[in-house]
Amino acid sequence: MEPSILATFLGLGSGIILGLAARLGQFCTYGAIESAYLGHDQRRIRLWGIVLGIAIITIYSLDLLGQLNVSDTAYHQIKWNPIGSIIGGLLFGYGMGLAGNCGFGALAKLAGGDLRSLIILIVMALSSYFILSGPLAGLRVMVFPIEISNGDNALPQLAESLFGFNPTIIAALVSLIFILWALNYKPLRQDAAMIIWSVLAGLSITAAFWGTYALNISSLDEIPIQGHTFTAPLGKTLLYLMTSSSSSLSFPIGSVIGVIFGAFIGSMIKGHFRWEACEDARELGRQMFGAVLMGFGGVIAMGCSIGQGVSAFSTLAISGPITLAAIVIGSILAIRQILMGYQP
Repeated sequence: MEPSILATFLGLGSGIILGLAARLGQFCTYGAIESAYLGHDQRRIRLWGIVLGIAIITIYSLDLLGQLNVSDTAYHQIKWNPIGSIIGGLLFGYGMGLAGNCGFGALAKLAGGDLRSLIILIVMALSSYFILSGPLAGLRVMVFPIEISNGDNALPQLAESLFGFNPTIIAALVSLIFILWALNYKPLRQDAAMIIWSVLAGLSITAAFWGTYALNISSLDEIPIQGHTFTAPLGKTLLYLMTSSSSSLSFPIGSVIGVIFGAFIGSMIKGHFRWEACEDARELGRQMFGAVLMGFGGVIAMGCSIGQGVSAFSTLAISGPITLAAIVIGSILAIRQILMGYQP
């Protein structure tokens, strides 16, 4: 079987797990921020501690065993641009707040019959390619240049070079802190489904890196080492659906389709599938504008709330926590604006 087909199946399988985690385990970026900020329920945001903790410890364990080289991931290979992380994260977060979902969440909601999410995904896919390889690509590269890293992109490696600490020990400590923080919240400890699906979501993140790393070696670098992310892959999937004769399947396309399949199965299991649409044109305009900002921000930050907030964070790349913090701040600003009355 061609390496690209194997990579697609890997994305499909691990994406299905993420889709199921979204529907059955309530794994959702915007939902976590909204419930913690407005509903004073920290279960959804604390489960991120389990997702990240599991992903971090398994990724660095594989690295220790020689089954994965964390330094070969794009998040470590490309020099961190703090301005890009902050500006891109704020744009993405603000857009996520306006749209009421990120790309990953929109895929999961679309699988539950939410037609508003289809519009968000299409607009987000188009806007991401508009700035990735379209008319604004040159300006983006000029303002946010991409450079090769000199080895200071990750927290464990940086700690090793400065203080001589073992990267695996640093990763284990960070992982333990995240998991303890999550399980210290009693309502989450009492929700077995959320814990189980957060563990599976973390393993899905690891499986993406582990699988594409193995394929990268066996295919002689034909398949890049990739993690789950849902900004540019939306545009890649849309292009494939329109021009499959001139493009090929890949891990990102499999990941997008897998999330839809998994979330659809989860929505049917829960009995939550129902058709929904926008209430009025004003709501649709707000969501479309938010989708444009997410497309731009996700490309500038080189990852979305999943791409940077989970995949990059799980490799302990410096860009992960900084971008995630900017996304959270941006989304809270949007939520506050909506509560005060959004004017398009």
